[in-house]
Amino acid sequence: QVQLVESGGGLVQPGGSLRLSCAASGDTFSLYTIKWHRQAPGKERELVAAIASAGAGGITNYADSVKGRFTMSGDDVKNAVYLQLNSLKPEDTAVYYCNAITWIGNRKYEYWGQGTQVTVSS
Repeated sequence: QVQLVESGGGLVQPGGSLRLSCAASGDTFSLYTIKWHRQAPGKERELVAAIASAGAGGITNYADSVKGRFTMSGDDVKNAVYLQLNSLKPEDTAVYYCNAITWIGNRKYEYWGQGTQVTVSS
């Protein structure tokens, strides 16, 4: 059983930065594809960024809405992933969720964190 704990959210002015963290326990993070999603009030959940498992090359991908502003990275020693949010805009306001996925055979294992609130406002 994997447990994910996000942190680092908060209130920031437009143009500011935040660094979100997702710490994992129960398994090795590098075995998983890790995704950051966000959900704003009244809107559908949006995939923001993803990093493939080490076995799949560890490649990162970003939604067009955040490309060039957000950067996802991982720390195998700390068993954590991070999402650096720069040049924040009011439309980035949302609850951000960490999501871990792996496959063993043809069975999918998926875990979610509790979310961390990011509010961008002057």
